[in-house]
Amino acid sequence: MTTVFIISAPSGSGKSTLVDRLLARVENLMFSVSFTTRARRGQEVDGENYRFVSRADFEAMIGRGEFLEWAEVFGNYYGTHQSILEEARRQAKDLVLDIDVQGARQLKGRIPGAVSVFILAPSRQVLEHRLRARGEDGDEVIERRLGEAADEIRNYKDYDYILINRDLDESDRVLSGIVIAERARRARIEDRIPAILATFER
Repeated sequence: MTTVFIISAPSGSGKSTLVDRLLARVENLMFSVSFTTRARRGQEVDGENYRFVSRADFEAMIGRGEFLEWAEVFGNYYGTHQSILEEARRQAKDLVLDIDVQGARQLKGRIPGAVSVFILAPSRQVLEHRLRARGEDGDEVIERRLGEAADEIRNYKDYDYILINRDLDESDRVLSGIVIAERARRARIEDRIPAILATFER
């Protein structure tokens, strides 16, 4: 049984770093590489960071119903192809998705058992500092991202867990703990329990 873990966060909250650490720390996880129409940034690699496709190709995939979720953000499409979930199930791994609030809402509607985690910075000032420290965006884009962050944070009640990223190491341990705890909770309701119990009966 594959569990889907949805990780969302405003840009600059440390989500990508925490997801990388989660994948390194916890076994049997598969990361879902999203499709996008935005241009590559820096050293991004196609198929590793994103699957970069044209707008026409993305819209064709929408028309064929190939996405588990998709959204348009800042003028670019992002989406999760259904084939990644099929591959995770085939490999008996849990799936980790790094998606925004819109996509998370869609995916929860399609997969009610998905576990969702919302990561945020402890304050607007901290988030702005992190965005500026990245050196990727100008003032106008940073202000837009901060406004988007406020809108995203208002959806916090839609998530199963809220993780305030004050300290990276602590947040790393908490996120890994959520995944491990959810696996333990899942194990209690699966068919394996009666079989284990039977070994104790005489």
